[in-house]
Amino acid sequence: MPKYMISANYTAQGMEGIRAAGAKSRVDAVSTMLEAMGGQLESFHFAFGDTDVFAIVDAPDDEAAAAASIAINASGAVSSRTTKLMTVDQIDEALRRTVDYRPPGS
Repeated sequence: MPKYMISANYTAQGMEGIRAAGAKSRVDAVSTMLEAMGGQLESFHFAFGDTDVFAIVDAPDDEAAAAASIAINASGAVSSRTTKLMTVDQIDEALRRTVDYRPPGS
């Protein structure tokens, strides 16, 4: 199953929701959302600095990951970015492929 990293920042409204319901409520909400889509939450970490949350998730496909991202961002309580993660084997396969590319101006 494809793996993704979600990094997120809460708005003031989102952080108030966390303060009211507790941090575990967000882990439970994300886990429930992913399971309903056929995926799963691998890990969920709160952080401080430029990013509030890092989560590693499995989703059935890119479309499911995009749907989750759209729903999260549409809430207005959080701004998230989703990065598709690749295995070492996938990168080795990419390295074996021949690509015919010419840079601009060549």
